Amino acid sequence: MPRLRDVSARECIHILTKHFGFIVRRQRGSHIVLVKISNGVRVGTVVPNHSQIKIGTLIGVLKLANVPIQEFSEYV
Repeated sequence: MPRLRDVSARECIHILTKHFGFIVRRQRGSHIVLVKISNGVRVGTVVPNHSQIKIGTLIGVLKLANVPIQEFSEYV
């Protein structure tokens, strides 16, 4: 498995929107909701608005988004 590093919420959102087709749906407090429509199914994820997202949290965000860790790590 490729190595992930801590990323900021801003960087994570930038990668998910630019390379994986997500859009920012809304923000409530310190959580930002991103969604996309994939094959007629709505896929969503929640990114905590932190200066650094820990690796475990980032893996959870990517699992919700159905984004392979390998593909995401190419852009980090």
